[in-house]
Amino acid sequence: MGPSRRDFLKVTGLAAGGLLLPGAGFALAAGSGAAGGALDASGSLSVAGSLDAADPWDAVPGILARIVPPTFPARDFPITAYGGKGDGKADNTAAFRAAIAACVQAGGGRVVVPAGTFLTGAIHLASNVNLHIQSGGIIRFSTDPAKFLPVVRTRWQGIECMNYSPFIYAYEATNVALTGSGRIDGQAANGPWFDFDPKRQPDWEKLQKQAVDNVAPDKRVFGGGHFLKPNMIQFYRCRNVLVEGLDIRNPAMWTIHPVLCRNVTVRGVTIYSRGGMVDGVDPEASADVHVTGCTFDTGDDGVVIKSGRDIDGRRVGVASENIVVEKCTFLGRWGAIAVGSEMSGGVRNVFAQDITIRPGPNYKTFHAVYIKTNKRRGGTVDGVHVRRLTADKIDRGAVFITMNYSLTGPGFGPIANPSVRNVTLDQLTVRGTPWAVRLDGLAESHIQDVRISNSTFTEVKDTNISIKNADRTVFSNVKVNGKPVS
Repeated sequence: MGPSRRDFLKVTGLAAGGLLLPGAGFALAAGSGAAGGALDASGSLSVAGSLDAADPWDAVPGILARIVPPTFPARDFPITAYGGKGDGKADNTAAFRAAIAACVQAGGGRVVVPAGTFLTGAIHLASNVNLHIQSGGIIRFSTDPAKFLPVVRTRWQGIECMNYSPFIYAYEATNVALTGSGRIDGQAANGPWFDFDPKRQPDWEKLQKQAVDNVAPDKRVFGGGHFLKPNMIQFYRCRNVLVEGLDIRNPAMWTIHPVLCRNVTVRGVTIYSRGGMVDGVDPEASADVHVTGCTFDTGDDGVVIKSGRDIDGRRVGVASENIVVEKCTFLGRWGAIAVGSEMSGGVRNVFAQDITIRPGPNYKTFHAVYIKTNKRRGGTVDGVHVRRLTADKIDRGAVFITMNYSLTGPGFGPIANPSVRNVTLDQLTVRGTPWAVRLDGLAESHIQDVRISNSTFTEVKDTNISIKNADRTVFSNVKVNGKPVS
């Protein structure tokens, strides 16, 4: 475990060669600056010392103790007993519905998918149901958008609306799971969903404007005839959720998306996605979440913490908090461990440890740690802690915290400057990256209290540490291409 706040002392002072004005940006090269300390954008100097503050990692055992996966009665409801056919051709939508209903009526258990390929439309889970896919079993989703109607209540990029059903959906369920050693295949590339992307902008702008105009979420209706594609797996307002062991492939949009959930475990899954907006796991406005032992080969962010977008996210006002990500491998692009950009309800107490990033067959990860927001989001990111992360060949830059994300195009709603503070990064080992660290705050809202310790960045092209609009940034035992960031 690396240094905590107690290991640092903050001293305000002069830069070597001149005074940095409060709020000014600068780039600190490895090996430069005042002896024994590092300068931040407010003209402050950080050196080794002592502060009496708790180590944030002390909270992790308590968080993990609260996260208890659900258990289910020892009753099985094979899909084949309800008319299911695993020939890859028959439509099994009614068979899944019947098996789930029988399971619920009996008081819960497992709906079992045996070996075979079971084509289906939307699957809606319910309380006390574990959808279990055995080895050799494949759930393959239809490429017909009509199979994902009628519309359901959902969140689309952080804004509540009525839209196509996610491929697998649970609403206000308690004790619900997806388990097994089989596969879930969204078939997104074979269907119309990626064709929606160039057509979605009018619908997306309409949804954002409806949120600004305070249109009720159940009146924000999309679905058929519109172009907001659905998530793969979404648990909405659920408690006691488990996703375990599965091979999950080819989503149309975000793959595993718990929204307004509590007590969520995602463990031992492999996620493969291509295209845009195809994140791996997106806990949104959810608490007590454990993501462990997973592999992400994704076309977008791997694990990304969200809590609603702009004025609608602030209206709902529920944070994502107490989230632990560990022992995961990332092969995809964009951010491995990410926060935002939809973080308007707030994000607190995110922990990631024992993380491996390496090039995948098609992609290199853009950023190892990526916190992104902008001046319309509002909300506060308070407490993101990463340790023991090893990365090989980062494509754009290792650590990027920006408050100027995605500012092109029309803006909707008022300016509401967000806050980002209390980020600790310890024992990062990164080989091969264009640059090591960039902090990009707003003049109106500085990034605060970023501490990087016991870390090495090698094969770095640009050795400057770029810090703009950030206060109290601390480097302790950090080297870039063998030279200490002093």
